[in-house]
Amino acid sequence: MAGPVIQRGEKNSNRPAVLPKAQPDWAFFLDIDGTLLALAATPAGVTVDSGLKQTLVQLRTATAGAIALISGRPIGEVDRLFAPLRLPIAGQHGMERRDHDGVLHRYATPSRRLDEIRNRLAPLVARHPGLLLEEKGLTLAIHYRQVPSLGGHLHRLLREWVNSAEDLRLQPGKMVVEIIPMGRDKGSTITQFMSETPFRGRIPVFLGDDVTDEYGFSVVNAMAGHSIKVGPGRSAARWRLPDVHAVRSWLEQCANTLAPTESGERSREPAK
Repeated sequence: MAGPVIQRGEKNSNRPAVLPKAQPDWAFFLDIDGTLLALAATPAGVTVDSGLKQTLVQLRTATAGAIALISGRPIGEVDRLFAPLRLPIAGQHGMERRDHDGVLHRYATPSRRLDEIRNRLAPLVARHPGLLLEEKGLTLAIHYRQVPSLGGHLHRLLREWVNSAEDLRLQPGKMVVEIIPMGRDKGSTITQFMSETPFRGRIPVFLGDDVTDEYGFSVVNAMAGHSIKVGPGRSAARWRLPDVHAVRSWLEQCANTLAPTESGERSREPAK
């Protein structure tokens, strides 16, 4: 069964194309917000339904465990969202990572400069209740989805503060700006996973929707894998899906292609 009709990334042709049929040697890397889950007004406003968990379980079984979540959220927060399912994961844009064996790796320590920026942002957040300051431990995010008129001011302010900090960088996103330690991103994280069992030797497939995911797309392209941009906007991704609903449908199709049951229905293996 062929994949759904989608569009190639905007750096390539815009003619309709069919994504290659899922193969047993694929390794899946999945962004969460805007890819698996629709964006909400606040990070706490999302929920994970049992159908999505079941699809991920079936993909895990079909790929012998070669599936990982790649997120800007902290690992602990993702585990709470997807409980009881626990997958290999990179959190905080790769600053922390749990490998297939369950070993947790941290690639940065809390930054004193990050604390200084947080303290400088606090009065601004207090004056504008629509702003949300999210402390993740190793990274910091300020969301302005509810007050989009403040976006330009925040970007200018944070550029000024971060430019004087050699160990930090700014990472813009969809109505959010994040302050992240230098040296790690979603691309370097995928590279590391691909050097380990059970990902080693497989073809990487990465789905993401935001600027932060472009690092991953570039790495996957260099590995001759499949990079898939979700939603509109220029991208290095080679393929495109229009929205979260299409992502979920495509992943279900991949799961059924790779691990069909005799009845043609999806396996009901419990999430764990």
